[in-house]
Amino acid sequence: MGGEKWSQHKDLVTRIMESRKHPEQGFRACLGIMRLTKRYPAERVEAACARALRLKAYSYKSVESILKTNLDTQELPESLPSKMIIHDNIRGREYYGQEEAHV
Repeated sequence: MGGEKWSQHKDLVTRIMESRKHPEQGFRACLGIMRLTKRYPAERVEAACARALRLKAYSYKSVESILKTNLDTQELPESLPSKMIIHDNIRGREYYGQEEAHV
């Protein structure tokens, strides 16, 4: 594995190692991702790594899930959805900033 062909894979391995308090905790995840090339074509693993990086999902399970569900073959939207959920039954910041009404 070398060159530009594995740049996303390499970046994900680096992120996994950096995201752990002790880098040794990331070794198994990184080895697992490298072993995925035995079950899936290298191009798919690379695409799954790119998707995981974009989603900030730095784990073996994330990459494996992306491959199992064929998400690596789909385009990511330009902007990812925000984590804010808008719904009539969800009280927002304004609600809790107000004083409680006594009835």
